[in-house]
Amino acid sequence: MTVARYLHTATLLQNGQVLIAGGDGSNGSQLASAELYNPKTKTFSATGSMAHTRDAATATLLNNGNVLVAGGVQGTGVNTAEIYNPSTGTFSEAGNMSQGRYAHAATLMPDGSVLITGGYGTSAGTCSSPHL
Repeated sequence: MTVARYLHTATLLQNGQVLIAGGDGSNGSQLASAELYNPKTKTFSATGSMAHTRDAATATLLNNGNVLVAGGVQGTGVNTAEIYNPSTGTFSEAGNMSQGRYAHAATLMPDGSVLITGGYGTSAGTCSSPHL
């Protein structure tokens, strides 16, 4: 990878590349950077950065080919979400969840919405309320 990282997301895009976003760097600092892996050339390249640093977030491939990156740790749970657009290589703000969370699950629903459940919340306790 162009940046050593852990607790990041990795999402297979419709074009066959893999979006790798956020995580923690080798020095333990949280990252907002993202990169693409091209399996045909076996190379990594930088792409746009997120507005927020995130680790232990989720990344969900949406029906339109974009990726929703939600939550993660930033001090305590982040309640923001961002959309990655592969055609422009950029992230844009996607709104806020009702509760910040990290180490949660995200599931693409048949209607195209994303159900976000569980994880740890901003008060350092577990989350029982879902966000859709």
